[in-house]
Amino acid sequence: MNRRFLLSVGVSFASLVVMAASSKPSFAQAVSDSGAIALETITIEGQGGTATGPVNGYVPSRTTTGAKTGTPIEEIPQSISVIGREQIEDRQAQKVDEALRYTAGVYAQPFGFDSDTDWFYIRGFDAGQTGVFLNGLPLYQYGFGGFYIDLFLLERIEVLKGPSSALYGGSSPGGLVNLVSKRPATESLRYVETGINSWGNGYGAFDLGGALDSSKIWSYRLTGKISGGGWETEKAKDFRGVIAPALTFRPNADTELTVLGSYQRLDLSHTGGFLPYVGTVVPAQFGYIPRRFYYNEPGVDLYVRDQAMIGYEFEHRFNDVWTVRQNLRYAHTDSKERGPYPYGYLDPATGFPGPNPVGPDFLLYRIGFDHHTVVDTFSVDNQAEAKFDTGPLRHTLLFGLDYKYYNIDHVQASVGGTPLSPVNPIYGVPQGPTVPYLDQDLIMNQVGFYAQDQIRLGGWIASLSGRYDHVTAESTDKAGSANFEEEAGEFSGRLGLGYEFENGLTPYVAVSRSFDPVIGSDFYGKPFEPEIARQYEVGIKYKPTFFDGLITASLFDLTRENTLTADPVNSFFEVQLGEVRSRGFEVEALANIADGLKAIATFTAYDIEITRDTNAALIGNRPNVVPEILASGWLDYTVQEGPLKGLGFGAGVRYAGFSYADNENTLKVPSATVVDAAIRYAWDDFEVALNVNNVFDNRYVASCQTQYTCNYGAGRVATLKASYKW
Repeated sequence: MNRRFLLSVGVSFASLVVMAASSKPSFAQAVSDSGAIALETITIEGQGGTATGPVNGYVPSRTTTGAKTGTPIEEIPQSISVIGREQIEDRQAQKVDEALRYTAGVYAQPFGFDSDTDWFYIRGFDAGQTGVFLNGLPLYQYGFGGFYIDLFLLERIEVLKGPSSALYGGSSPGGLVNLVSKRPATESLRYVETGINSWGNGYGAFDLGGALDSSKIWSYRLTGKISGGGWETEKAKDFRGVIAPALTFRPNADTELTVLGSYQRLDLSHTGGFLPYVGTVVPAQFGYIPRRFYYNEPGVDLYVRDQAMIGYEFEHRFNDVWTVRQNLRYAHTDSKERGPYPYGYLDPATGFPGPNPVGPDFLLYRIGFDHHTVVDTFSVDNQAEAKFDTGPLRHTLLFGLDYKYYNIDHVQASVGGTPLSPVNPIYGVPQGPTVPYLDQDLIMNQVGFYAQDQIRLGGWIASLSGRYDHVTAESTDKAGSANFEEEAGEFSGRLGLGYEFENGLTPYVAVSRSFDPVIGSDFYGKPFEPEIARQYEVGIKYKPTFFDGLITASLFDLTRENTLTADPVNSFFEVQLGEVRSRGFEVEALANIADGLKAIATFTAYDIEITRDTNAALIGNRPNVVPEILASGWLDYTVQEGPLKGLGFGAGVRYAGFSYADNENTLKVPSATVVDAAIRYAWDDFEVALNVNNVFDNRYVASCQTQYTCNYGAGRVATLKASYKW
């Protein structure tokens, strides 16, 4: 199978079903007594009550992420969080990982405020590479071949926690983040906004849409944003833009085709990160490295990305039982990156990096690096859904066949860079030419068949999901270090059972198994096997009857197997002998308490442990980066009546407990508490809002991956926004 063949098959499939639907007598034709053909009037409702449309305040009701069918959240036997557009706007989040700051079970921005990448860990595991989906289709990333989605293009963000391969195939063991795009609606939409923050970064954005004809068969949406300016890091700046057109064709209530496209350009310089433990977490002889310190070279620093996507979502309902869907997308990205980055301090005696600064200049050791990465990826998901009863049992049966093609062609190069003083940096020293160490062309194919039955019997809710995937990967490397072929077949599954009481309480239990392909091979050329994850989860979901809210609490025991760990015999190689177990408790409360009053409260407690490793000294330790305790709360109120009507206030607090900088657990990163605040005023169709994150400008380190690579959390930043709709 190749992507051109699959693309033609997908388009042909959709075309045939559209023609079949349009040939039905009920399509919209009725013959009058006079013989004239009259078109049936079609009324199309807005998306507010759907599983992909706007969330009512902070409290979601339905989701497609948890089951691939529009399902009430309380019927999903797995913990799931939904961040809607209103919550994003109230907090004025500018990036996806920033929007996840107030989500239980998620450690967002563990490496600080990165200008070109979204970072997040779910249930203790990195989900930024293999746990990102857009409209239910994967945005897989390998190496530097990922995708960046501007938050302004999204209607909601959904986080499905725990192993989720039963529906989605290879994905992160901790869970996944499904980004849901804004879609056309028939109501007229005219919205513009502009803003600027205290770092000197400004933007302008627009969101337009509505029906294109009086029968509302055709509707569109056009969303765009352009921004540029400074960042917290000295000398760093960016210029970026994105535009996303969307078109929906809905000839009747049974058939809908939505085409979604986007183009994005990023041109920026690097922001802070990769700083040593001494000088960030603990003071050096010279004190602390400034949070605004720029470690790159102004004349060399480069990051450019061109990204484009095109795809569609098709749905046709044949009758009250059968519905078919096909979701398809092709995506392309071309990115270039260049510049030195620090790795500890220069040891003048050896010329190599070390953990401690040496006076009088306290020079940072720097490594020159560049890459050129081109990615082409194609995904298609075919679904057939049947709703029927067998006696007292009510079924929603889903069959699916999906395919993912991922091709990355990339060159990575490196060289020893010139050192740089964090106390008195002198830029402009010529950097040596880099030498390629990887020139790889990698192709990965994944084909999966899945089935799911959601069964309802009175208050009982059962969910049975199973899937089989066949994955192949082929790598050729002109540098000679990454030539291999992989092939694997994996089963995944999820079994869940719950009971919904009349008072809105739904306890549930679930067990799930997932896999995640691992690219590469060991010293002997043996390809790596997929990672395997198993989870046991018990929880309670509560939708109160006396106010609009959703409370979710869960206990989980998650084990990740076949993880990569250092080869004890062959240096610079890895073997699959690692295992990590994550146990924890999560609780999240979302509430629209009263008119204008909304609240979020979350708490997460982890017990994460290395249970197998080639280094026996690490067994029983906690992995670095992730804190064991996370907590957050946000309260937002808008005056509804009187002379202050339209005046709104919001305030939040985020807490991250201590973490370790190393898996040996010898170096701690202290806990941090950050306060955010907001004030806004809306009148008629205008609104002005001021948000301040990290109000007290708390200087803290978000995490360290080693004692050489620590990352500051963002300092205080104020953002002023003005918007108008008509």
